[in-house]
Amino acid sequence: MAGRPDAALWSAALDIGTTTVTLYLVDLVSGRVVAQAADYNGQIRRGEDVISRIIYASKNNGLAELQRLVVETINGLVAQVCEFRKIEPQQIVKMVVAGNPTMQHLFLALPPASIRLAPYVPAANQYPTLRAGDLGIDLNPLATVDCLPGVASYVGADISSGVLGSGLCSVVETNGDGLPVLFLDIGTNGEMVLGDCDWLVTCACSAGPAFEGAGVYHGMRATLGAIEEVWINAQTYEPTISTIGQEQGERPRGLCGSGLISLLAEMFITGVIDKSGNLNFGLYDEAKLATLRELPTFRGPRVRQGEHGGEYVVVWAEESATGEDIVITAVDIDNLLRAKAAIYAGCSMLAQSVGLSMDMVSTVLVGGSFGKHINVEKSVQLGLLPDVPWENFQFLGNTSVRGAYMALLDRDARQRIAEIARSMTYLELSADNSFYDQFTSALFLPHTDIGLFPSVAALLEE
Repeated sequence: MAGRPDAALWSAALDIGTTTVTLYLVDLVSGRVVAQAADYNGQIRRGEDVISRIIYASKNNGLAELQRLVVETINGLVAQVCEFRKIEPQQIVKMVVAGNPTMQHLFLALPPASIRLAPYVPAANQYPTLRAGDLGIDLNPLATVDCLPGVASYVGADISSGVLGSGLCSVVETNGDGLPVLFLDIGTNGEMVLGDCDWLVTCACSAGPAFEGAGVYHGMRATLGAIEEVWINAQTYEPTISTIGQEQGERPRGLCGSGLISLLAEMFITGVIDKSGNLNFGLYDEAKLATLRELPTFRGPRVRQGEHGGEYVVVWAEESATGEDIVITAVDIDNLLRAKAAIYAGCSMLAQSVGLSMDMVSTVLVGGSFGKHINVEKSVQLGLLPDVPWENFQFLGNTSVRGAYMALLDRDARQRIAEIARSMTYLELSADNSFYDQFTSALFLPHTDIGLFPSVAALLEE
């Protein structure tokens, strides 16, 4: 009832990702997250990455259209959480927003063109507090909308809030070894931060949306029916899968990010693909086929030519929820290799910029929408993550929205995010030719220099 001191006071924390938008509904009185929702960013139909959207925004009425598309996505999420809690959107009185610079510019209808042009300076890194009604967001029209501060052209509030949400400084203090911590936000844009909180250096690279299930032929978000892990028999090349919801009888519908990582690593280790990512069509000689035909589950060679080129069949049509074969194509594999190469190359550039090697990193904090689900072993086998002891990894999920949630509840946390943004030294990879060399070396599985991945080298020698 209105006026009661214990009545709920509704608010929202929002992360606008290039591929996925995530919203928390928060009760400010109790401080609890009472509902969550996520969906693909509606802007994705106008471009899968930030560069394509920046270009689209400069054409005709593109900026207004992209702003409308993301607001529609946000309003859809608001409707979902309000329906779940049986409240009206107009009862939400405050929102805190994190996102990369391009996403925040498009959200606020600020021209983003300067982000991709030398000297790579965004229109703003600090944003005024606005009203929901002015932005078209379906909250109380007078609700305040606070966009958290960014750092530079490709490192924004998703990372400044993500550093706080990841607890990086607390990890440094707990370790007490004086070694730096690496924070990765793995998504469409691979952003990373290296430091010990006395110093922080950061950069960003375009990984593409593959690890979030977009841009992959049978990719999907990590929802019911998503294949989240895969194991391949090294003798038969037959896969065993784990699907979200399979305990309830859910059949597979596609592959989410963690499933794609697991699948690609298994394909490499078992020889289904080579170190360049090429499918091995020589797996099935006549002797091998004669043996496989005796298996009751054998439906035919998994490696084949499909309508979109070479592919590996993960699930046969009769076993899927869609009634069609679920496959990973040669194009998908190439996109995944480029994504993992960009992320590892970015990490290498950060370490190189301060005179360190990757084995000098004490802890690796992994954020991103699927960060808490990926398999460390498989990620190292791909060359996505550095080859350090598994216990040195912490997988945290969406640290950006967590930081926005912390800022929503605590003014000191909000101030700390601003301090983090100001303290970061930004490394512009677009202006550094050596990044391309690092990227090219990382396009192989796990890397051109196998010495960087001793555990994978040992596995391949077995």
